[in-house]
Amino acid sequence: MKILHLLSQIPDATGSGKYVQEMIRQSSIAGHEPFLIAGVPKEFSLEATSLCGGIAPEHCMFVHFEDEDLNFKVVGMSDVMPYPSTVCAHLKSDEISAYLDSFEKVIARAIDKFSPDIIHSNHLWMATAAARRVAPEIPLVATCHGTCLRQHFLCPKLGRSLIADLAKVNRIIALFDQQKQEIMKLLNISEERITTISGGFNQRCFYTAPKELGKDKIEIIYAGKLNRSKGVPWLLRSLRNIKDLPVRLHLVGSGSGPEKQQCLDLAAEYGDQVTVHGVLPHKELGELMRRCHIFILPSFFEGLPLVLLEALACGCRIVTTDLPGVEELFPKPDKRIVRMVHLPELMTIDTPRPEDEPILEQRLTEALTLSIEDALTGPQPDPKMIAELTAPYTWSNIFKRISEVYDQAFGMADPKK
Repeated sequence: MKILHLLSQIPDATGSGKYVQEMIRQSSIAGHEPFLIAGVPKEFSLEATSLCGGIAPEHCMFVHFEDEDLNFKVVGMSDVMPYPSTVCAHLKSDEISAYLDSFEKVIARAIDKFSPDIIHSNHLWMATAAARRVAPEIPLVATCHGTCLRQHFLCPKLGRSLIADLAKVNRIIALFDQQKQEIMKLLNISEERITTISGGFNQRCFYTAPKELGKDKIEIIYAGKLNRSKGVPWLLRSLRNIKDLPVRLHLVGSGSGPEKQQCLDLAAEYGDQVTVHGVLPHKELGELMRRCHIFILPSFFEGLPLVLLEALACGCRIVTTDLPGVEELFPKPDKRIVRMVHLPELMTIDTPRPEDEPILEQRLTEALTLSIEDALTGPQPDPKMIAELTAPYTWSNIFKRISEVYDQAFGMADPKK
């Protein structure tokens, strides 16, 4: 089967980019023939990404930003991306028209050149709507990563203009059940057309190994964007309350603009107690996680944070905010392994009220302190228990379920299954 994978952004630096990489790898393993369309900046090189060697260059077509057709930067699905980008809410009407026109033209050329049997798009947003307009006869599956629902909230006028096309997508993959309910309401479609399938983690990079305890320091790691919606400034400020404990924080990831600089300025206050690594390849991230004892994700908004599975698979204890996607990953968490920080009511979808910031810092401090004490005195997380928790989320198991959705899009699946 020929599968055309569609992503509106750079296929390397974000969660959806990693998802597409795995879809391409797993589809190849399963004997399918993968193709790719992605939105990329002018200087983009496939050879410089993790996709190099995973898909033939002649199987790829790109929508180029910062050129004659689209003279603005790649449009991010989040307002803060780990590379220079355009905020979707800042697009003018003529830029939106140019965006849709460019994707429609490239998708049409790709269909003519590759003759795909099915299209697997990512995000219930502009590129997916463009695919449905151009190829109404080709089965179309779309994965919702959560950020697209946020854009429907931030850009309601643009979102309303896409609803009719998005509602015609054959099958939709939601990452967790609450997201499924939101999609049903947004598109006014039946439950049967949406399947809940989480993302997965790469077992080749993320696996357990013995950790040294009671030595120099307890190593804590955060991996993600360096911005406010991920809670990084609050995490760094909470460290002031545990500065006397033997801890060191590793920040992995990147960002852009003032928010990234705020995080870097706060990190600099701690000297060698905080190490900023920048973006790390999966293999190096896995190696760092295996040297760390605690992974922390203080985020205000997530789809399904696969990084938690990666960290858990490496034997880290988890401290995270109690977002819906997190609660579906860990419905009955063992507090010795997973501690959830209850978020106060937010002012917007990913912004706390200023008066609640001290409360969040206090809650983060308390959860971190307890996990540090566990790491110092308690046994390491049981590898067998970790294996049981993470087994459903291996990419091979995830792709088996996605293949069933492909069959449903063709109308071949047994409706009783």
